[in-house]
Amino acid sequence: MKSSHADKSNRADTGHLRDFTTDARVLFIAAIAVVVATAGLFAGIALLKLIRLATNIAYFGQFSFAELRLQDTPLGHAAFIIPVIGALIIGLMARFGSEKIRGHGIPEAIEAILLGRSRLDAKVAVLKPLSSAVSIGTGGPFGAEGPIIMTGGAIGSLIAQALPVSDHERKTLLVAGAAAGMTTVFGTPIAAIMLAVELLLFEWTPRSFIPVAVAAIIAEVERTLLHLPGPIFPFQGGMAVSVAGLGGWVLIGIAAGLLSGLLTQMVYACEDAFQKLPIHWMWWPMIGGLVVGLGGLIEPRALGVGYDNIADMLDGRTLAAAALLLLVVKATIWSVALGSGTSGGVLAPLLIMGGAMGAVLAGVLPAADPGFWALLAMAATMGGTMRAPLTATFFATELTGNTHVLVPLIAACVTAHAVTVLLMKRSILTEKVARRGHHLVREYRVDPFALTRVREVMTTAVESVPATMTLHGAAAFLTSPETRHPSFPVVNAEGHVLGVIDPPAILRWRRAGVHRTATLGELLSGGKVTLAYPDEYLEGLSDKLLQANVSHLPVVAREDARLVGYVGWKDLMRVRSKKQAEERERSTMLGFGARRTKGQGAA
Repeated sequence: MKSSHADKSNRADTGHLRDFTTDARVLFIAAIAVVVATAGLFAGIALLKLIRLATNIAYFGQFSFAELRLQDTPLGHAAFIIPVIGALIIGLMARFGSEKIRGHGIPEAIEAILLGRSRLDAKVAVLKPLSSAVSIGTGGPFGAEGPIIMTGGAIGSLIAQALPVSDHERKTLLVAGAAAGMTTVFGTPIAAIMLAVELLLFEWTPRSFIPVAVAAIIAEVERTLLHLPGPIFPFQGGMAVSVAGLGGWVLIGIAAGLLSGLLTQMVYACEDAFQKLPIHWMWWPMIGGLVVGLGGLIEPRALGVGYDNIADMLDGRTLAAAALLLLVVKATIWSVALGSGTSGGVLAPLLIMGGAMGAVLAGVLPAADPGFWALLAMAATMGGTMRAPLTATFFATELTGNTHVLVPLIAACVTAHAVTVLLMKRSILTEKVARRGHHLVREYRVDPFALTRVREVMTTAVESVPATMTLHGAAAFLTSPETRHPSFPVVNAEGHVLGVIDPPAILRWRRAGVHRTATLGELLSGGKVTLAYPDEYLEGLSDKLLQANVSHLPVVAREDARLVGYVGWKDLMRVRSKKQAEERERSTMLGFGARRTKGQGAA
């Protein structure tokens, strides 16, 4: 009978609980995300046109939006000065406009989400695309995705700031704008959604996932209606699945992981070097621009967004020697320019440098269609550097329109991810935030408080005091050397809890002039008592402790309200310690050979 009654009690307690806490308000936020997506779409289109305009003015002297290649400029060797001039403009914009336009955009978006209540100002929405257009248009070896992610995010944040929404909803709309912007540039809605999940949202819940997905989908539909190209790098190649092929996928992943680590170290080594210069940071981009200009003289294809390089690699038209030169020059000028604090993105350069490495290694890897190894290396380098393997996998699939390479892609991306996670503490995206004094954790786990009930941690041998005890007796009891706890529940003859006493409560009553012979029952009569129940979860209990501003709560049975236990904040902390011990402790299935990691004490 007791078991049956307990089951009914548990069902009553969990009847209001759900898998997700999302409510109907998510539909309202999703509707706003539609507006954000449309605004982000036009911002993305405007950025792409601005880049073309800046390129044509700087290198060809034409006020035109036509697609002209930097390599065809009539300036000859004099073109090396163009990146320097562009960098000077960006330095001035950053100093007298907004310093937030410096960098590649994603770390700034992460910082705004986690530390700035997802608030971005209008200056960023305007100056970020302008500075990026100038940077890339004057030869900067960057992509447009980082700036448009920042710009789309700023648009989403500005729209949200004009509406009565919570900080979390503002974050969702910021990320929705970022996803819409990325979708606009590349036509990759699924990858944009995965980027939000793996990098920007810092959670995995329907309340944020649904609006972000809506924004990415709307942006893809609208860009299709506007006849924007997709997929932008069609590729139909592949290779037969085999053990040798699997070995090649893993090897390219390892190589990409090592390249990712090298590129990250290069960027921040350059940033450290610029920090030591005895000049204002406004002038740093000019130095970076000079290196970019000189690099362009060595290998003109390393300048600009370089989408034609990606197409050539996927078509198998890039020879190993040319790919190696492109890789070295692009990596050098990209790391120096990015370290100088100019404006530009990392995604397209990572694709180009990874693809160049794949083209170099293709000759020693198993036979495959032309461009296959370059594609795997592109995705793996992106996934390893950004530590977003799923984003990289879907990104490469959507860019090429080739779903047949999903398995090789995920194998290479996961391998690269494993290499970078094991070798580096932080990614290229989180290192900048960490250098500003903020530690980020990108691991999502179920909170042990949401899985543990009060009855599993409460103290059952409860020491209580009777309601008939006088105020004087309570004071003597609490100050006695034999008393082992700071607080005790007060119970009446029926075992019902009237309240909790502790030294501060006694002191308050004495200061209020309460007579020493007054009983605790009289003093606590009619007062509000915060109680815990054996079948409730610690997630709710922590809120109760905080709201009541107490360290312990009496636990009473639901059926008769009798005292059955006592629970405090230390019991909650033990749950986390136990969970960590379980993750560290190693044992065989039958319990033999149990081991603990170095420095671990008893659980």
